Amino acid sequence: MTKLDALFEKNNRWAEAIKAEDPDFFAKLSNQQDPDYLWIGCSDSRVPANQIVGMMPGELFVHRNVANVVLHTDLNCLSVIQYAVEVLKVDHIMVVGHYGCGGVAASLQNQQLGVIDLWIRNIRDIYYANREEIDTLPTQQARVDRLCELNVMQQVQQVSRTNVVQNAWARGQALSVHGWIYGVGDGLLKNLIDPITGIEQIPEQYRVFKIGQPVK
Repeated sequence: MTKLDALFEKNNRWAEAIKAEDPDFFAKLSNQQDPDYLWIGCSDSRVPANQIVGMMPGELFVHRNVANVVLHTDLNCLSVIQYAVEVLKVDHIMVVGHYGCGGVAASLQNQQLGVIDLWIRNIRDIYYANREEIDTLPTQQARVDRLCELNVMQQVQQVSRTNVVQNAWARGQALSVHGWIYGVGDGLLKNLIDPITGIEQIPEQYRVFKIGQPVK
């Protein structure tokens, strides 16, 4: 049996186990997608979104990229956010980083790494803005982990500053944006900041509406 054959075999066993527990599971799943959550996380294979929070397929809408970055030029990520907010009507968006993130660690290296340099440049900017705090930490691992936390917090701001999210708030849609971090070494999530739940928590220069102005 090849490695790929083994994946198909594991898939068969997984599907059979699900059907043994709930014979109608896949029939119900195929008829609708109704998650309450959007998870924006890292592509790292050690951070499986559904498993971390104990959710089944259909319960969590997921977008992943290197180092859980949210850019206002990334049409992929922005399209996911728009679909989640406007079509699926999720209640919560969670930006979830993880300690020991390779993308974050790469942003602290003073060398060319290839195409990834264009992506992690944004994390380099976060380091530069917080370098006095980060550089006082005693070990490289501590510096990487702190930057992982700061990166999550910045990406929460990025999500909250999108037109999609602010339009939802202007319509009166209940939507919260959260910043979490996952410990690969212990399997636990940690909440980093209070959720952002409305435009009044956004710095004025990033607001696309005045408070109380209806969405057009």
